[in-house]
Amino acid sequence: MEKTKGINRAQFLAGAAALGLSAAVLPAGPAAATGRGLRHRGVVYTVGEGETPGTAWSAARMRRDIRVIRDRLHADAVDVTGDGVERLTATAAEAAERGLHIWLQPTLADAPQRDTLEHLAECGRFAERLRRQGASVDFSVGCEFWLLVPGIVPGETVLDRVRNMVKGNFDPVRMQRHLDRFTARAAAVGRSVFRGKLSYAAAQDDKVDWRLFDVVGIDYYSYFHQRSDHVRELRRYLCWGKPLAITEFGTCTYVGAPEAGGMGWDVVDYDKDPQEIKGHLVRSEHTQAACLTGLLDVFESMGLYAAMAFEFVTPDAPHRTDNPRYDLDMASYSITKTIKDRPDDPRSPWHWEPKEAFHALARQYGRACIRQAP
Repeated sequence: MEKTKGINRAQFLAGAAALGLSAAVLPAGPAAATGRGLRHRGVVYTVGEGETPGTAWSAARMRRDIRVIRDRLHADAVDVTGDGVERLTATAAEAAERGLHIWLQPTLADAPQRDTLEHLAECGRFAERLRRQGASVDFSVGCEFWLLVPGIVPGETVLDRVRNMVKGNFDPVRMQRHLDRFTARAAAVGRSVFRGKLSYAAAQDDKVDWRLFDVVGIDYYSYFHQRSDHVRELRRYLCWGKPLAITEFGTCTYVGAPEAGGMGWDVVDYDKDPQEIKGHLVRSEHTQAACLTGLLDVFESMGLYAAMAFEFVTPDAPHRTDNPRYDLDMASYSITKTIKDRPDDPRSPWHWEPKEAFHALARQYGRACIRQAP
């Protein structure tokens, strides 16, 4: 297999808010919610090579983070996503050792389709081993294939494909045909190696044949003033009669970010060196925390299968207090803020500190743990 290729979060999130491509076609059927309260509450933990040597993946840091996710965030689940079989499997094994429910989701970007399927199969075989050993694990065959996988939308890279989508340089009928074909292939590979619950993480407007999967997975970045509007929107995914997992939800860390939804990250001028925030944003950890807890209340009230806050840490979006123009954490969805020892040095050591969103989720997750305790 070719060397796995990483993707930064700005590129990845571009797909979540690109033009609405198709209205989801839903079958008539019973709703699949199972009563009050989520079954799994967790956070997305992304593994990857890192944008710079300073943000490269670290096994020791990962082990500390998984302990924090269980003991301080009080989550009972972790969405292990990203690329690199060794990174993904090491993180999933650590989560299993800590007794967390695992949502394992490999996401290999810009690689040939055959390599993507091989990467998927290797991770799926490991997930099956964990399941047979008694771990609680679901397996997702990937995320937003039209964005990440070449050959569905024109373009060699993620950014090329996003640009073509935004400009309308694609054939929607042909795109959907290629997407359906690759999704079916991925589901077949997943079934061939994994015997537990199978899923896929789709953008909200993606048209997916959910008959291929056991759990419907949606990356959810809608903004509404009224919670009833969230409920109304989410109910359409329950019509498949299958559990619904919110595979991503969250917002960035500035006033007005929730209204921007999946495009909240798009407030950074990446062409400048150093990169800087555009305009005159007002940092607000409270805005982020209120958005996440409000959405979590909606998911709890609907009795959904799982909800995974996006995301635990974003090392390549460091927080700075000396000049708001360079506080890239404002454009981050993470519930922790990255602090570099030497802000101007890409190789600088760093650590994270919890944001208000971390503490707010920890309180809600903790209360749920108490309610569900035997």
